[in-house]
Amino acid sequence: MSTLYVVATPIGNLEDITTRALRVLKEVDMILCEDTRHTKRLLAHYSITTPTSSYHQHSGGAKVKKIIDLLHEGKNLALVSDAGTPGINDPGVMLIKEIVEQAGDTIAIVPIPGPSAVVAALSVSGFPSHEFSYLGFLPHKKGRQTIFQMIAESESTTVFYESSHRIMKTMESLHAMMPERQLVVCRELTKLHETVYRGSSAAIINSLKTTSTKGEFVIIIAPRSWA
Repeated sequence: MSTLYVVATPIGNLEDITTRALRVLKEVDMILCEDTRHTKRLLAHYSITTPTSSYHQHSGGAKVKKIIDLLHEGKNLALVSDAGTPGINDPGVMLIKEIVEQAGDTIAIVPIPGPSAVVAALSVSGFPSHEFSYLGFLPHKKGRQTIFQMIAESESTTVFYESSHRIMKTMESLHAMMPERQLVVCRELTKLHETVYRGSSAAIINSLKTTSTKGEFVIIIAPRSWA
């Protein structure tokens, strides 16, 4: 039986990859990449010469068919994203869905766990993580206020991603709806300029104004009843 390995790769620091992931990336017949140029930097760092092919959000049915055909031919493939775990807020989920629907149990799908920005941020938040809501990237317009209202009323921790050009607007919205709620905002996790901001939305807004709003952000909001 051929195998698709779903391989987590670093979200920033290239040292954050497991020995198992490196072995799999060396042994498979091909690596499916969100961006081959990005992945090749990681592969070059570890002297991995496995052939690569692209698979991303714009890959169509013909590409999916080609991948499934390779698996039916007995090839073992690895799926990676640009950063973190494939299938989590990532186009890889659609490929996995198609393989499950078209090939069933004739192809094994094996997770190779590792870095995830959501889990990394939760681990240093100090907020309850036995139950949490993960929202990915929030919609830019439609439904945005409804989501903020849901977060304001939530009794579990809420986590979502935000981009550098929307971080201040999002923080201001959170301040308007839940000014007393405790938050943790992680910027550029595992990278050179990694920063963790803690406190109320007002305090974090002030900190962002005096430091930087560049990079990728994970926002964690404590439950409504959290002291």
